[in-house]
Amino acid sequence: QVHVVESGGGLVQPGGSLRLSCAASGSIFSIYTMGWYREAPGKQRELVAIITSSSSTNYEDSVKGRFTISRDNAKNTMYLQMNSLKPEDTAVYYCYIDLRNGGYWGQGTQVTVSS
Repeated sequence: QVHVVESGGGLVQPGGSLRLSCAASGSIFSIYTMGWYREAPGKQRELVAIITSSSSTNYEDSVKGRFTISRDNAKNTMYLQMNSLKPEDTAVYYCYIDLRNGGYWGQGTQVTVSS
């Protein structure tokens, strides 16, 4: 069994920063690609950033230069440093991990950017 848990969400003012964490545990041999997705009210879930097992990264255009994805393979953990946050970044952020036997989602963490 695999567990994926996000943390670090919250309420922040525009221009502020948050750091999200995603911790995976359980029957994990190695994690391939890891990614952050978000789902805003009334919108489809979208990819925010992705990081491969060799730490190659890719970002959705609207977050380039503001968000940084990283991972610690020894801890089976992934991070998303979010700077210069905007109200349009408000969403539930989900972690996704790709394992040999399939993909797993976390339960999500709410990020609200508002003054």
